[in-house]
Amino acid sequence: MKKTTAASIATLVAIASGAFLAPAAVADDTAKGDELHAMLSPVPTSKVTGSGTAMVHLKGHEVTVKIKTRGLLADAPHAQHFHIGAKGQCPPASAATRHNGQLSLNTTDGLPFYGKIGASLTTTGDTGADHSALAVDRFPMGASYTYERTFTVDDATAESLRAQNAVVVVHGIDFNGNGKYDNVLGASDLDPKLPSEATNPALCGPLKMAPAGAVAGGMGGAQANDTTTALSVAGGLLVAAGGAVYLRRRTNRQS
Repeated sequence: MKKTTAASIATLVAIASGAFLAPAAVADDTAKGDELHAMLSPVPTSKVTGSGTAMVHLKGHEVTVKIKTRGLLADAPHAQHFHIGAKGQCPPASAATRHNGQLSLNTTDGLPFYGKIGASLTTTGDTGADHSALAVDRFPMGASYTYERTFTVDDATAESLRAQNAVVVVHGIDFNGNGKYDNVLGASDLDPKLPSEATNPALCGPLKMAPAGAVAGGMGGAQANDTTTALSVAGGLLVAAGGAVYLRRRTNRQS
């Protein structure tokens, strides 16, 4: 193959790759920030069978939080928070203690593992740990819900998120299965005016950085598709260019 032909093929490949990869590169430049994901699983001894997912986009001190849950107590509010400053883990069953004679895991039992509240994931208004940790009228309600909100967090919470040391905890359990929060486990360790069931952790999941190339809805996404398309087009151009070279050589031989 002549040098000019090889150079032409290389140019075609570069053009094809650039044409399809340029949009992805532009997207990368504009989509600054960190993506964190968590799978929310039942806290041991909670008698919760639900599950959930959490996605957090962090840019500076601004977070966009998306949470989906199912299998929680219906017609009841569910406090939810970023917990920070400890091991960045969900508590094991061994952390449970006796409450009103029942072996269960309340919020305080889990603090050595997931840490203190860094932000309250309320639906409206304040998101601080001091004034909104138990703002039961501003948390999602129901057995299943979808939550989405954008707000700012303080330095400690932003640092904990970036260090992959933050945990999402959803509260509110039905320990005795009677369809409501009651005093079966005694008063809440966070507010004696509330039953423990209302504030005990139900679902928990450590927030970890999404793998490179992961996007909401699954791995790969638009960037991976663009790359695949570029490679396919480049391969097609190589085949076409190779065929052109073969025909040129054959014609030369016959003349």
